[in-house]
Amino acid sequence: QVQLVESGGGLVQPGGSLRLSCVASGSIYSITRMAWYRQAPGKERELVAGITSSFATNYKESVKGRFTISLDNAEKTAYLQMNSLKPEDTAVYYCHGVITPRTADYAVQYWGKGAPVTVSS
Repeated sequence: QVQLVESGGGLVQPGGSLRLSCVASGSIYSITRMAWYRQAPGKERELVAGITSSFATNYKESVKGRFTISLDNAEKTAYLQMNSLKPEDTAVYYCHGVITPRTADYAVQYWGKGAPVTVSS
């Protein structure tokens, strides 16, 4: 069983910073890709940033230059460093992983339960 657990969310003032962490645990053979999505109230879930096991990254246009995604393969942990936060960044942030468990010979998509981020003065 593979689990993704996020941490690091909270309340921050506009212009502030937060770092989200996502730890993948369980019987893992390999990680193909990790990503962060977010869902604001009344809106659809959207991709914020993604990173492959070879460290290729992609970002939502509105967070480029402010957010940085990283991956520690050895620790099976993905991070999202968020700087210059804006009120419109307020959302629940979800970790997503494309991971091959030791019990299978194909990759499976996994989701964390989410970490709320509120940007407000």
